[in-house]
Amino acid sequence: MAKKEEAPNMVERFAEFKELKNIDKTTMISVLEESFRNVLAKMFGTDENLDVIMNPDKGDVQIFQNLEVVPDGEVTNPNLQISLSDARADNDPDAEVGEEHTKEIIFADFGRRAILNLRQTLQSKILDLQKEAIYAKFKELEGELVTGEVYQTWSKETLLLDDDKNELLLPKSESIPGDFFRKGETIRAVIANVDNKNNNPKITVSRTNQNFLRRLFELEVPEIHDGLINIRAVARIPGERAKIAVESYDDRIDPVGACVGVKGSRIHGIVRELRNENIDVINYTNNPQLFIQRALSPAKVSSIRLDQEEKKAEVFLRPEEVSLAIGKGGLNIKLASMLTGYTIDVYRDTEEADEEDIYIDEFKDEIEPWVIDVIKDTTGAMTAKAVLRLSKQELMDKADLEEETAEQVLSVLRAEFEDEEADEEPETPEAPEAPEAPEASETSETSENPEEDAATEEK
Repeated sequence: MAKKEEAPNMVERFAEFKELKNIDKTTMISVLEESFRNVLAKMFGTDENLDVIMNPDKGDVQIFQNLEVVPDGEVTNPNLQISLSDARADNDPDAEVGEEHTKEIIFADFGRRAILNLRQTLQSKILDLQKEAIYAKFKELEGELVTGEVYQTWSKETLLLDDDKNELLLPKSESIPGDFFRKGETIRAVIANVDNKNNNPKITVSRTNQNFLRRLFELEVPEIHDGLINIRAVARIPGERAKIAVESYDDRIDPVGACVGVKGSRIHGIVRELRNENIDVINYTNNPQLFIQRALSPAKVSSIRLDQEEKKAEVFLRPEEVSLAIGKGGLNIKLASMLTGYTIDVYRDTEEADEEDIYIDEFKDEIEPWVIDVIKDTTGAMTAKAVLRLSKQELMDKADLEEETAEQVLSVLRAEFEDEEADEEPETPEAPEAPEAPEASETSETSENPEEDAATEEK
């Protein structure tokens, strides 16, 4: 009886092992059955005539062998056949030749070697199952934020352990310049790639991935997490600068203000996590001209010409704005191109280089704000003189304005520069011309009286 109790105890120990490995009950039963069959197949040559019944409620297993009843002395394969007398002696007094006899097998009767073989088979299968489960779990989490504890650091990568002691690899190339980690330190990253070569899951995480910035904003800005604000585009040069375009699904929410927070409270935490990486947050728009203008902030654009098929943009700016558009080391224009998807070329607006111009936003007291926004969105003209270079018909066609509205816009803008010219006239130096007036008058009179002029010369 002692041996018969060993099998149920063995299954209970496997059940405990199952709990440690976080494998669900149904899968564990299937693995147990398969493991028993593999071991039995080696012992009996086949498992086709074996029934393995798992009893999860009791935590035990029953094994039955189905044998063909043959006449006494004609048994050729004891693993498939049983003699008539043996069948009748084994609790089946009505057995007949040609029928099937079911015989119960007590696995524990096969001794410790069989049990050890079963344990090793089971452990191997559970290990494979565990690896598959880890791969499937993290494959679904690609692009998501994960937290890990620094376990060991090498020259080319850092090994992290998550809460379940799963290994995460952070390569040096996926670390932010300036990252320095100590053993035991907790850091955040996103799952960048998961592969399962030779059933050996490898989970690679990243702190330079664009999704890392996205997930940090989702973590710090509740409106993004709740779906009220959407991140439409992200561009990063890790450790240097980043630009992020956001839009709000609720007109009452300012997406840029929500992301920055009161006195920068929300964005400061993200900047610290990114090793003081500068972050520009801008409003997203479907209009490519306006989007490019915002992406080049803090530079102020005069006008934009787009080639939407080639995804190229020619941007014209005042000479003093060009350096702002390009940015230190070309970072600003590079990020703007990454954010908008356009190849951006910057040009000095030579027509306005020696002239004073005014951004049309300054005319909101005289021109309705929506009209100004439509003009900027549809024509790419950001300054008064850029608009004045357009004809009335172009304004009507491109901005879809009424003729009266287009005339009013052009009239207001022209008046501004006419007023400036009028104000400048008194400043023109005319004093030296005053003494020349009498000479001109005398000359004129002399030319009309040649005789008097000759008399004057004689005197």
